[in-house]
Amino acid sequence: MTTQVSKMSIIPKIINIFNKMFSNKYLLYTNVGLSVSLSGLGDLMEQKYEIVSGEEKEWNLIRTRNMTLSGTTVGIACHYWYSFLDRTVPGYTVRIVMKKIIVDQLIGSPLCISTFFATLGVLEGVTMEEFIKEIKAKAWRLYVAEWMIWPPCQFLNFYVLSTKYRVLFDNLVSLGYDVYTSRVKHKDYSQGSTDKSVNCD
Repeated sequence: MTTQVSKMSIIPKIINIFNKMFSNKYLLYTNVGLSVSLSGLGDLMEQKYEIVSGEEKEWNLIRTRNMTLSGTTVGIACHYWYSFLDRTVPGYTVRIVMKKIIVDQLIGSPLCISTFFATLGVLEGVTMEEFIKEIKAKAWRLYVAEWMIWPPCQFLNFYVLSTKYRVLFDNLVSLGYDVYTSRVKHKDYSQGSTDKSVNCD
């Protein structure tokens, strides 16, 4: 009986913490924290697959560090993008939601992809020429994948959820996508390359 009472008393505390995390005061920190955590987890899962499949021999700590840190800038970009989008295109009707999806795919998606590659370019110390070359070789692959994955997911996001939960939903859906993002980022797509990921970190 005491255990049941104890469990019941914990639930309001959890709800209170959750509400604080998604309040205006802490929302930016929550969104960045979610993005950082899942970016790192996505890379860990991808590297585990690469090791098990024989593509890589050992875990690359620097790669995971960089992928995790990239979640900071991407999380900030997503936080402010969704706020801007909801202010610019307000409403929850089907027509408005479809408009938001189109704007999100045409502007928000390239923004986040560019932020991702730019952040990693800085962390890896690549030259501008190398950065542009990588963008041309890899960014379109992520963009095509986003068109396949995100429109139906964003319909739920924009139609059902309020602005403060957008990045949470985004990150929950994108864990699998983060695995793919890590693979695209570290795979060599140059001519004549093998199907091995590149430890460029």
